[in-house]
Amino acid sequence: MTVWAAREHHRFEAAGKPFVYLVPSAAIFEIDETADAVLRALRERPRSREDLAGGVGVDAALAELLRVQAIGERDAPAAKTPKIIPLAPFPLTTMVLNVTNQCNLSCEYCYEYGEDKIVDTENGKQPKFMSEQTARDSVDFMLKESGTNPVAHVTFFGGETLLNFPVLQQTIVYARQRAAELGKQVDFSLTTNGTLLKPEVIEFLAENRVGVTISIDGPKEVQDKFRVFHNGTGSYDVVAPKIKELLKRHTSRPIGARVTLTSGKMDVKRIYKHLTEEIGFWEVGFAPVTTAPNRGHALSDRGYDEMLEQFRDLAYEFLEASVDNRHHGFSNVKETLAELHKGVSKAFPCGAGLGLLGVATDGDVALCHRFAGSDAHKLGTVRDGIDRDAQRAFLESHHIADKTDCSTCWARPLCSGGCYHEAHTRYGDTQRPNLHYCDWIRGWTDVCLTIYGELAVRNPAFLAQFDDERAKEPVS
Repeated sequence: MTVWAAREHHRFEAAGKPFVYLVPSAAIFEIDETADAVLRALRERPRSREDLAGGVGVDAALAELLRVQAIGERDAPAAKTPKIIPLAPFPLTTMVLNVTNQCNLSCEYCYEYGEDKIVDTENGKQPKFMSEQTARDSVDFMLKESGTNPVAHVTFFGGETLLNFPVLQQTIVYARQRAAELGKQVDFSLTTNGTLLKPEVIEFLAENRVGVTISIDGPKEVQDKFRVFHNGTGSYDVVAPKIKELLKRHTSRPIGARVTLTSGKMDVKRIYKHLTEEIGFWEVGFAPVTTAPNRGHALSDRGYDEMLEQFRDLAYEFLEASVDNRHHGFSNVKETLAELHKGVSKAFPCGAGLGLLGVATDGDVALCHRFAGSDAHKLGTVRDGIDRDAQRAFLESHHIADKTDCSTCWARPLCSGGCYHEAHTRYGDTQRPNLHYCDWIRGWTDVCLTIYGELAVRNPAFLAQFDDERAKEPVS
């Protein structure tokens, strides 16, 4: 007699209908009431067909649940996460170029200059500014390592990126020339605090279609709490008019804001409305501060709970706008919806050390921009190439299969243990899963699943945009 058991899944409801998120496959299914009742019963305990009341409908439900692998025979071995390491050389899709490790602001919570910094950017061995030659070497490295990908991505970063604007300009010209010789294209973006957005800078960014993300925390009293100049003066009055000029002139690509959330009174919706309605940003993304737990600006457990509640409110505002085919710029929910739609199931939390690498001012190659300049996280140089042994050792030791704390978590397909830099800052070890925000990740994933289900029922055409994104992605 066959005894059936539920396989790993997360049940949620949307638009008054039951859905399941199947963890091993990262697939999402709407199920009918009979299938829902059967799955609930099997989740309580394994049962035979004779234990399940009902007629033909139950048989059909069992067959469908078995087809999508929501259930299986009780004695069948549970599927384990295969430890598959990508074949080297894996094509580089994004290079983050740290053109300077200096900044004209003195933000208390900064992971580069505050108490949590990994690299000594003041007295360390790296030059404070990347040279034009190192930038050229970096471009050649990127184009070589991009393999057969027709498009390579360069993100300029800092410190404050625009402190080295001349090298940024020269790099874009050189990258376009070299890419054209190879039959490729290069897409450019940068992150800036906005203080150096002079008219000539704005004109160059607009003419060259450079994507721009502005680090800004919100209205004046929020921005000026942490994002201050070295003399302690707040930066809001300096950056707000400059950002508005950028938005007025640079219309070829959406300009996004990136907000860092810290301890204290939090008002996500107010920050969002200020940045979109009063400043004019197209998109706003939020992230909790990366810091050791004993810092005054660190989020407490209650702070993560509060952030989730406020994210949920703004996400439902996003939902109602999307149902009506109106734009809403809460990028956190849109990015998660895209991953859900694509069926993303990550062996690693991000592309760091794989399809994304960071380059320090001296040309050392690191896991990502946050580790640029760190000898402990070095994966080669732009002149000598990627150290494949170091890269493979990193990927071997950081695979989700080795994170036992994650093995039973239903949200692991999207999280995979979380940010390496967050783990290093919090626990001193990039291999550690970020257990301090597990509840937050599960809560947020559940919110986004619900939004996804609502859209699948109420406006499925909205989700078609993610099909287009998937078609553009390089095959790996």
